[in-house]
Amino acid sequence: MKILIVANNKPGHFSPFVTEQVEALTKLGVEFDFFGVSGKGIFGYLSNLRPLKKKIHEFQPDLLHAHYGLSGLLANLQRTVPVVTTYHGSDVHSKGLNLFISKLTARSSAYNIFVSPKLLKLTDYRGENKSVIPCGVNTTTFFPVERAEARKQLGWDANGTYILFAGAFDNEVKNSALAKAAISLLPNVRLMELRGYSREQVNLVMNAANCLLMTSHREGSPQVIKEAMTCGTPIVSVNVGDVKELLEGVDNCYITTYDANEIATKIQQAIAFKGKTNGPKCIIDKGLSNEIVVNNILEIYQKLVTL
Repeated sequence: MKILIVANNKPGHFSPFVTEQVEALTKLGVEFDFFGVSGKGIFGYLSNLRPLKKKIHEFQPDLLHAHYGLSGLLANLQRTVPVVTTYHGSDVHSKGLNLFISKLTARSSAYNIFVSPKLLKLTDYRGENKSVIPCGVNTTTFFPVERAEARKQLGWDANGTYILFAGAFDNEVKNSALAKAAISLLPNVRLMELRGYSREQVNLVMNAANCLLMTSHREGSPQVIKEAMTCGTPIVSVNVGDVKELLEGVDNCYITTYDANEIATKIQQAIAFKGKTNGPKCIIDKGLSNEIVVNNILEIYQKLVTL
């Protein structure tokens, strides 16, 4: 079975959750190639149609798997190969034109995967060719490491208090202003930006931090939450995307409002916890490891290829 991935590859690489899903599916015998979408906005994406058709002619895939609604729209403009489209969040919850494009793509795709129930609800898609399948976590990349050991490898102060912000400070959707406001209420606490690390380093950073903090305005099914769970790291998050559902049953993790004082209080509670959470077990119990998730995706591929 041959699958062509259609996804944005700015700035020069594909999102880790895309490549890690592909790596897991490759182990199950699926052959993949990638088509990286270049350009911005709907017209920038649609300008890729001719190169995409050329890639399809060269690779001869059985299916296209597009990630995000706009890539799905591009993929569906060719009508020779069936398209699976996965919707990750910003293509739906930002509403407006993006939501309209995702709804149009859903009606055109052979199958639709939504990474959270909320995204499915927002699109109001009622066709039977759909599933809710969150992106899985690569448990060989993310796993518990003793905090002291992780800090030693990173060169962090063994006795410091570090809060890991769930994204880049300059990403407006991540709402770093609220995170900084909450941290300013706490003495001797350092807010660390999650940016510029390799995947292996991210594992160390998550294990070295006292907790992960998410204050985003919008999310789908945030991968960073699942990765922190897999590391056994305490988490403090606003009620965004499917985070509340992900953290159900995970000890020493807290859901808050968008109030800086409440967030600071929950951070203090997370800091007081010195060990690992039961997040790794919950990842397995909830079926969120890549090994489990990709089997569900493989079933979809097989069903479409045999039609």
